[in-house]
Amino acid sequence: MYGAVMSTPERLVEATRELLWERGYVGTSPKAIQQRAGAGQGSMYHHFTGKPDLALAAVRRTAEELRAAAGTSLDRPGTAYERIAGYLLRERDVLRGCPVGRLTMDPDVIADDRLRAPVDETLDWLRGRLAEIVEQGQARGELSGALVPADIAATIVATLQGGYVLARASGSTAAFDAAVRGVLSLLDPSAASGSR
Repeated sequence: MYGAVMSTPERLVEATRELLWERGYVGTSPKAIQQRAGAGQGSMYHHFTGKPDLALAAVRRTAEELRAAAGTSLDRPGTAYERIAGYLLRERDVLRGCPVGRLTMDPDVIADDRLRAPVDETLDWLRGRLAEIVEQGQARGELSGALVPADIAATIVATLQGGYVLARASGSTAAFDAAVRGVLSLLDPSAASGSR
């Protein structure tokens, strides 16, 4: 399944990431990880102390990838609105859901402080980065000074995560797309000034 160039530890982490997304923590057995990664039990335990250690590496990698993907849109040049819109409208596998958001629905991940920490830190980082962009937009006169940056950031993240849930429930991306359009319309400076 994985290229010959990928090392055994990398294959194990990637297999665990995929299985956590598909099956959750309980459904991700060491045997399933080994089969997906094409690695033996000895290899797995040579590189990782066990399933919890491997799961932590996988959760951290998933969190890192979400930050990198978000940063691609949020850190680009443009107005605050353009950067937030770029983030919200970027290509996503909506019906599969957010890999980090899905981890919050896994009771075994949430119950384990070590596994929950990278998830919580990533969502905190995302809200913080969005709040910074709103503040920058306010300072440049691009966004209304009446907006509360932390509240707007929380609304954006909640809209995305809720949009994934609605899309998965209906089997259609329409609800996700409508949620994104809705939050963008609330931020659109031209809509606020009536110049549309």
